[in-house]
Amino acid sequence: MIDILDTRSATPQFSAVYAQLKSANPQTKHAAFSALKHVSGKQNEAQLFTLLNETTGSEEEATQDALITVVSGADNKAEQVDLVLKQMTAAPANKKPLFYKMLAGLGGAQALKIVADDYNSGNAETKKATLDAMSVWVNGGATAQLIKIARETKDADLLNTAINGYLASVNQNTYTPEEKLLLFRDAFAVAQTVDQKKQILANIEQAKCINSILFAGKYLDDPDLQQVAASTVVSIAVAGVYTGDLIKGLLTKAAALVTGRQKTAVNRYLNNMKPDAGFVSMFNGVDLTGWKGLVDDPIKRSKMDAKTLAERQIKADAQAKEEWKPVNGELHFAAKGFNNLATVKQYGNFEMLVDWKIINDGKGEGDAGIYLRGSPQVQIWDTSRVKAGARVGSGGLYNNQVNPSKPLKVADNKLDEWNTFRIIMIGDRVTVYLNGELVTDNVILENYWNRKLPIFPVEQIELQAHGSPVAYRDLYIREIPQVKPFELSDEEKKEGFKVLFDGTNMFNWIGNTTDYTMEDGTIAVHPKGTKGGSARGNLYTKDEYSDFTFRFEFKLTPGANNGLGIRAPLEGDAAYTGMELQILDNEHPMYKDLHEYQYHGSVYGTIPAKRGFLKPVGEWNYEEVIVKGPKIKVILNGTVINDADITEARKNGAADGKPHPGLQRESGHIGFLGHGDELYFRNIRVKDDSVKK
Repeated sequence: MIDILDTRSATPQFSAVYAQLKSANPQTKHAAFSALKHVSGKQNEAQLFTLLNETTGSEEEATQDALITVVSGADNKAEQVDLVLKQMTAAPANKKPLFYKMLAGLGGAQALKIVADDYNSGNAETKKATLDAMSVWVNGGATAQLIKIARETKDADLLNTAINGYLASVNQNTYTPEEKLLLFRDAFAVAQTVDQKKQILANIEQAKCINSILFAGKYLDDPDLQQVAASTVVSIAVAGVYTGDLIKGLLTKAAALVTGRQKTAVNRYLNNMKPDAGFVSMFNGVDLTGWKGLVDDPIKRSKMDAKTLAERQIKADAQAKEEWKPVNGELHFAAKGFNNLATVKQYGNFEMLVDWKIINDGKGEGDAGIYLRGSPQVQIWDTSRVKAGARVGSGGLYNNQVNPSKPLKVADNKLDEWNTFRIIMIGDRVTVYLNGELVTDNVILENYWNRKLPIFPVEQIELQAHGSPVAYRDLYIREIPQVKPFELSDEEKKEGFKVLFDGTNMFNWIGNTTDYTMEDGTIAVHPKGTKGGSARGNLYTKDEYSDFTFRFEFKLTPGANNGLGIRAPLEGDAAYTGMELQILDNEHPMYKDLHEYQYHGSVYGTIPAKRGFLKPVGEWNYEEVIVKGPKIKVILNGTVINDADITEARKNGAADGKPHPGLQRESGHIGFLGHGDELYFRNIRVKDDSVKK
């Protein structure tokens, strides 16, 4: 043992403890080694490394612990890795395994590669030491390496260590619940013993999402696993809000298997569940029941007579059975063709869960997708295909041209690894979560087959075949009730009105389709900017109008401020570059000092409207706007509140004294002009014989 301590770099505490390491008293010596990690700092590294080479047994372990503590606290991790590797190279062969956990405390790709390489080339002792180190790797950084070992090892002890370390690694990382479940399922796939499977099922409780309930629920009938599966199902369910007959069935089965507080909690939960069909399985795991081959696109199919369609369908079904194969509960497409697999049932609004995996065939052309209502598509592809643009990641609406087509972030797992989608489609809006990460946020899906038409209100869902192997599993769908589309009255039809918004799609609108979105048959304005100004602008009709009659309903929230733009261009402040008819909660105290031409129904800044005819906040108002040449009439809830003529203002300027070039315009877009406030519109229609396409 070294006898010289450089006191210039030692703290008094370290010096005192270090001196006791040479004590002849076994108890004193043991206490000193136990205290070593609590008093050591970076300045003591040299002494500790020397001490490590001179000790054995428990003293060696205590010194190793002290070094792990010291190196893990280093500010410059890369520099510290180099120092540890230098010491490791210089150390006797029998001491090298002691350095792996120091590298685990530092982390980083360089350190992990060295430890993993040593595992692959080392003897039994080295394999154990490196595996132990990877099991405690900082921030769960060795997760991928641990599952790789678990998949490849034939040694039962190493497998058990790898699984234990892998579970700990997953749990200490900041994965989404959906991603965490995928990782737990990877471990479950390689588990060999009942105890290992029980341990994994118990850990799934940490991945609280419906996917976890559905997976654990598969083992409620397994005599060896049902008890822990039931506990996991109950723990996840009672911590959230899950509905549907499928979930209710699983919870009912689990309730018979759990005891104590869990039994009380799950019975209470079951008693409070509201009737709801919820999610149903789309794939039974053994055959193509519920699925069919693809016959052309929705428009072409609609033009086929029944006999032709039936004949084509028989051929498509036969081809589907050749190319799409159930394999161990998964659905695989391994052919080289482009023949999608379609649901027999058609869907309107829905929420869909599906796991998918691109199978690496070595060609680097992985490509697939999910068609929604017969329309392409939620994209799936190999992100390494840079030339194809795949580096943006999966989950985007690939074929959109006007609305966003790329995902918000890359959230894909590697090739041959499972991913999970949660897809929500309401009206023409699509939201996609990939591995628990939001990648498409309420984006309008365009009609690829005819861009002059909105998306089909009801159609089939398709799994895309794009010439490369792909696998799917755990497909579930929950149908969401659709609103009844608004329809014109017979009188309005005769008069030539056109529906601009019927509650099911926003096909006739452009501009800010982010803050202006669909909700329960309305255009709901939920600005994500600050009050007083929408972050992304106004919502406009696609077409331009000159003389027209515009009818709509609106519901205000307290203090809501919006406006109806008329004859407006798409650029500039529409209140000035076009004209704005104010939409405002007149009675809110914050507006008591406005000019008379700023209240509801006024031609903003120009001609005031009568007040006192708005319904209370929270109730629906009906408004009709008639524009003919310089005349503008506003009828609110049956009362004419403005019967304006802008001829004078065109000649002599607006009442507010500001430039209003829009007064001179003869045509333009109709729009809703946001001011960062929440409100709602519905049942929007227009009559105009002079629309400019």
